[in-house]
Amino acid sequence: MAESSPEARIEDLLRTLAPQVLGVLARTHGQFDACEDAVQEALLEASLQWPTALPDNPRAWLMAVASRRLVDFYRSESARRAREERVAAMNGDFSYSSASEADDTLTLMFLCCHPALSAPSQLALTLRAVGGLTTAEIASAFLVPEATMGQRISRAKQRIQKAGATFSMPPASERKARLGVVLHVLYLIFNEGYAASSGESLQREELTTEAIRLTRLLLAVVPRELEATGLLALMLLTDSRRSARATADGMPVPLAEQDRSLWNHGQIDEGIALLSSVLGRGAAGPYQLQAAIAAVHAEAASNDDTDWPQILALYTVLEAVAPSPVVALNRAVAVAMVNGPVAGLELLAGLDSVLGRSHRLDVVRGHLLEMAGFLAEARAAYLSAAKTTGSLQERRYLMGKVARLDGQ
Repeated sequence: MAESSPEARIEDLLRTLAPQVLGVLARTHGQFDACEDAVQEALLEASLQWPTALPDNPRAWLMAVASRRLVDFYRSESARRAREERVAAMNGDFSYSSASEADDTLTLMFLCCHPALSAPSQLALTLRAVGGLTTAEIASAFLVPEATMGQRISRAKQRIQKAGATFSMPPASERKARLGVVLHVLYLIFNEGYAASSGESLQREELTTEAIRLTRLLLAVVPRELEATGLLALMLLTDSRRSARATADGMPVPLAEQDRSLWNHGQIDEGIALLSSVLGRGAAGPYQLQAAIAAVHAEAASNDDTDWPQILALYTVLEAVAPSPVVALNRAVAVAMVNGPVAGLELLAGLDSVLGRSHRLDVVRGHLLEMAGFLAEARAAYLSAAKTTGSLQERRYLMGKVARLDGQ
């Protein structure tokens, strides 16, 4: 992997610190909407100042700037005594322990998953506040326009405020209902890190690392939740390939061509152990099933040794349990590996209407067309994918495949 630029390192730092600062402000002062706006203003100011002068304590700097923005908000909002007292209280000490940081982040996740919000709004707001994803990145994950996602996030913040939600962990009776959304958010944060939707890097390690950390934290709170265990297993098994997924200059390396000696076998062992601890204890959920698929890949000594019939069987079950266009796309690949590329291409025909905006459909189509020997059609599919992907490294890779087909 190429070394990241100073600007990229600052962006990663801001992404890590933002939910910590937001969690402390929301816990201390309530008013999630105002706190989130204050943190966003502080992040903007940091993005302008830090490239030339990084503070000695970046987190304290963000806390101080965001706090000042809140003070300005309350002073302009009202001169009533209650708010004056609140402003005065905000001038206190903002020191906090690493333990409270962890608690704040989890609490922030559950707050964003408030039952007053629809499930899509819960996901979008949590990805924004906790995951630090931009509106464009979240829109890409949901396959909707950026403007639509921006409106959804804005309305979600307003609804939380109107609902009078407080910054505290929900009671156990409510926690169960919100858990599914929290797991989905962690899954999406991990996915954005594993396959970045935009930017110069193929993967964003700070996001995958943070998703794994938060999932471990969540599992400590709900140790009996089988899907939480399954999700952590899935993340570890998938992230184990990180070092083999790109060349030194950042170009993608397909799974079939990866040097498996570079895979993190410690993560593989832990992931398989976690998965083994929950499989058979009840009906397997989507994260356990995806982890099982990742385990089949991890246990294969080479691509040729991969048990594709087992993977196809697992995808068939997954599609029945949690159908989605992405699952259907992955199942088409498994069908192609078992029954031939033409069989896989037949399954892709029905996905244009739901995945037409995603470049990944064209990537898979190009791969299967190339396997089938339809090189001109494969070239056109790769070219279409290259034009629509937001990842610069993936675009380079796809244009390389176009150039290779031109030479045949």
